[in-house]
Amino acid sequence: MTRNTVRLMALAGTATVVVAGLGTAQTAAPVARYEMRAGTTSGLLGGMGGGGMGAAMSMAFGGGGRNAPSHELWLELGSSRAAAGGAPKADHFMPAGVKLGVSVPLKTPVKAPAGPAEPPEKRDFKRPTGRILIFWGCGEHAPAGQPVIFDFAKIAAGQMPPGLWSNSVPMERRVSYASSRTYGAWPNADGNAAVKTDSSLLGAHKVAGNYTPDINFTLTRDFMGGLKTTTYPQPSGATLVRWNPLPEATGYHASLIGGKPGPDGEMNDLVWWSSSAAREFGGGLSDWLSPATVAKLVASKTVLAPSATTCMVPAEVKAAAPQFQMMSLYAYGPEETFVYPPRPANPKTPWKPEWTAGIRHRSMTGFLLGMPGMDEDAGGKGRKQNGQKQCQPKPKKRGLGGLLGGALGGALGGAVGGAADGSGSSGDGC
Repeated sequence: MTRNTVRLMALAGTATVVVAGLGTAQTAAPVARYEMRAGTTSGLLGGMGGGGMGAAMSMAFGGGGRNAPSHELWLELGSSRAAAGGAPKADHFMPAGVKLGVSVPLKTPVKAPAGPAEPPEKRDFKRPTGRILIFWGCGEHAPAGQPVIFDFAKIAAGQMPPGLWSNSVPMERRVSYASSRTYGAWPNADGNAAVKTDSSLLGAHKVAGNYTPDINFTLTRDFMGGLKTTTYPQPSGATLVRWNPLPEATGYHASLIGGKPGPDGEMNDLVWWSSSAAREFGGGLSDWLSPATVAKLVASKTVLAPSATTCMVPAEVKAAAPQFQMMSLYAYGPEETFVYPPRPANPKTPWKPEWTAGIRHRSMTGFLLGMPGMDEDAGGKGRKQNGQKQCQPKPKKRGLGGLLGGALGGALGGAVGGAADGSGSSGDGC
């Protein structure tokens, strides 16, 4: 189903409404759809966040040091109504425990007219000339046939190799600007509060505005716990990663992006590894996924089981990226869904919901694999092997961040560019 089809169905007032635990019914589309995404971030991500940049990031995330878990909260409201009595206005009224004040504003973005395109000759862009090396699966050694290698310059030119991106893990978003007649979101430029490390979502919530019916629901699940990791270098060159189990987790997924500089000092090789048993790098793996979707991914061994607490990064990954390995670990969590009025017990009774609402949870952490003091439990001390402290040279500035930004886009490049281009000193003389 295309985005335009979804938008037309929403505006026309007919849709197939799917609510977890309630089944599927062909009925009138709800007037309003509300979506919340709640996350816990730790490690390097506890300070820089798991997505987004700029002013929105500073409002979405609480403070805290590298090892102090932070919270993130993203809110989106979509409606088939136009705003009544002026400009669109909506607010989310929260329990006192959220510590964001009485309410936060759900701002409707204003689309600015597109300006003239910058002439190609004025663009400051250096086309990358390296390669992408793809690895996947937990284990001491990468299986035969790995890595799969793609030419970076061809990708930057728009020649995407088959199988690099997967469509089997969707970005499960119910609400968007494109599928709504009127739309509001937080964080935004009008918000000035930050989610605190001790904020709690539990309690009664209300969404009200001039383009939506009142939405009332009570949350019974709070932010997930924080992930903490410990890394253990192996004699083979592999690295065992261990993490604390989270009771709320429905599954786990780990990924790694690394690099290796060439003779010119530039990061010419990009190394990408996924904990999936199959070659799976779907975009949804770094998003909020429903428990039903995660259960299917666990069954296909795309996502690690909720009982998993370890994964071995193959030795060949470190050999391919000896100086920089940025690792992320996701724990997918529970969701709560609400609909009003509830679906009738008799399936033949017409059902016309006014609104639907839902919240999904996740926890994530990030750290530099193999860097002394950069795992969660290291406490600033380097891991030891055979009685010797293991030290890594400080990565050269420039290179990987720019390579990612130029070939894969600013979002991915920005997410790891800072760590890639300016991190790595252990601060203990290594």
